[in-house]
Amino acid sequence: MLDRLTERLVRARLKTTPAVALVGSRQCGKTTLAKMLGGVYFDLEQEADQLRADLAWDRLCAGNEVVLLDEAQSWPALFPRLRGAIDADRSRNGRFLLLGSVSPALMTRVSESLAGRLALVEMTPLLLTELETKAQRDRSWMFGGYPDGGVIHPRNYPHWQTNYLTLLAQRDLPGWGLPAKPQVTTRLLRMLAALHGQVWNASRVGSSLGLNYKTVNTYLDFFIGAYLLRVLQPYHANIRKRLVKSPKLYWRDSGLLHALMNVPDGDALLSQPWVGASWEGWCIEQVLGTLAAKGVPVQAYYFRTSDQYEIDLVLEFGNALWAVEFKLTSSPSPADMDRLHATASLIGASRCVLVSRASAVLESGNRLSCDLAGLLARLPER
Repeated sequence: MLDRLTERLVRARLKTTPAVALVGSRQCGKTTLAKMLGGVYFDLEQEADQLRADLAWDRLCAGNEVVLLDEAQSWPALFPRLRGAIDADRSRNGRFLLLGSVSPALMTRVSESLAGRLALVEMTPLLLTELETKAQRDRSWMFGGYPDGGVIHPRNYPHWQTNYLTLLAQRDLPGWGLPAKPQVTTRLLRMLAALHGQVWNASRVGSSLGLNYKTVNTYLDFFIGAYLLRVLQPYHANIRKRLVKSPKLYWRDSGLLHALMNVPDGDALLSQPWVGASWEGWCIEQVLGTLAAKGVPVQAYYFRTSDQYEIDLVLEFGNALWAVEFKLTSSPSPADMDRLHATASLIGASRCVLVSRASAVLESGNRLSCDLAGLLARLPER
């Protein structure tokens, strides 16, 4: 069984808070991780488990085992009970571990009943540093990080991704409140795949579907909440240049992106005109997923001016500001670093990182040129 970086963070949070909510997309490994921690497990999407938890509630609250509550948002009556149980003995930590796949539904319940009583931990599909073999790490970009999606067993791709997205469109997203018909959802997901790594324009997308921009933005919020998509906001700096002020859109899992774009294998991926955007998005998710798994507070942005000065990823760690650029090449040029440094100086970045597929690590002052593994190894710790 693969070790997950998130495990250490969950254990640490359970030692200091009465309850922890482990959130993330379906099938990313939350249930497997929770069961590794031990305790009493309930799948609250099953009415039988809701009844079992209901009848045993007083005994569970009085016991010493961690109570594992999977898909907690499926049982709304749970949250007032949790608040009462926690408030009855605020000195006891590590009592409840909630698992949830849909952040809007879960966060609404948490904010209403458990604010100040619960710690949040986000879990991603498998990260590059969590994979055991070189073959798995080499497959990670093409197949994504879902344990069953091909990174472990390549034959599962793209059938697993197709089934995953079909179930989301036909069952899960409507059940979570998305008002779109499954056919509209599927069309929109394919359109969003073609927009990976681009600046978001809701009006343009809506016109293609016969929808207004407000409706499209509402649908986008559901996809973000289901951990399918990530939106990077622009970094605003007080400079004498016009800035791009719209967010950029990325698919969080590269395997889902490639399946939607009908890419059969790695060779075909390298021939796509958007291959650079795919690699950039995968790298961004690896960086932000690793920071989240370590519990490192960070704000992430991108930066672009109207005259094409751009930084793919701006990381704000308190007083430190990193400018990170991703280049899909094995031989980055000095000019690449010089341009990054010039752009980073516009926002006062304290470190410039050029990430490529070159094996050599070059570091001088606040400049670093390395591969993705080199950057991940140099990220701040908690």
